[in-house]
Amino acid sequence: MPSPIRTSVHGRQHGYVVTWLSSYCLRHAGLEVVPTPTVRLDPDNTVEPDLVLRKLEGGTSNEASDGYLDGAPELVVEIAASSRSRDLHDKLNAYRRNGVREYIVWRTEDGAIDWFELVEGAYQRREPDVAGIIASVQFPGLRLDVPAILAGDLAKVAAALG
Repeated sequence: MPSPIRTSVHGRQHGYVVTWLSSYCLRHAGLEVVPTPTVRLDPDNTVEPDLVLRKLEGGTSNEASDGYLDGAPELVVEIAASSRSRDLHDKLNAYRRNGVREYIVWRTEDGAIDWFELVEGAYQRREPDVAGIIASVQFPGLRLDVPAILAGDLAKVAAALG
């Protein structure tokens, strides 16, 4: 049996992020959003992030013949309630070492989103602009209205996409 998932601090937020990333993929060909994939980052690090957004051609990960992802996807999202410490330490370091270019952690119990960008081998935290928007560096037009997604306003989240 898988670990239990509480709707209030994980399941609902997971759905919001799936909607946001899927809406972006509908507007941009050659991408896919994959919920809860097994990702083999390297021979010593296999992870199961909540979501990945990856390029299908010329990206940094590929689907192996056994159906798992090999290599670091361009963007990884974790929904962190009870897993917050692991997501912001062990997983963050594994993703950084393996070249995940953007890493988002939604700390549901804190009502906050951390967006990290890999710059010269280190993660730098991205801050929202004055309108509350964070824009992806890897995916042009992928913009997150942080206050809107925290409030569950998916129409406003979709409107922020380019």
